[in-house]
Amino acid sequence: DNCDFETNLCKVLHEFNLQPGWIRRNGQSGIGPPYSDHNGNESAYFLSLSPEMQSSSATLRTNVFLPTDEEHVCQIRFHYWVSGTLMVGLQKHSEDTVTNVWQASRELQSQWKSKTITINSTEKFEV
Repeated sequence: DNCDFETNLCKVLHEFNLQPGWIRRNGQSGIGPPYSDHNGNESAYFLSLSPEMQSSSATLRTNVFLPTDEEHVCQIRFHYWVSGTLMVGLQKHSEDTVTNVWQASRELQSQWKSKTITINSTEKFEV
């Protein structure tokens, strides 16, 4: 599925898993950077931490994905703007822990970047 946050939080993200701190906004919200989405569109929506949460952490969880194999590959592509540290984790259903599979920290250049992550799991999982 493709998700752009224009009308909702997308099928892959649970509405109830949007923890306090995450907001759906656009560049015209007056909150601060970024002032547009990754395409430069000021009215397009994206998810952001609310200003009160900038020094805290918040989590987004996907729906449950089925196991992957050679025929069924899971790739997650996203655009991100880091003002702190952003981590992507994998939680298999047989495990209580989340394994960090990718991470990015704030760099000198404040700009949108893109990342594609391929996930391999022999059991159901969440990202």
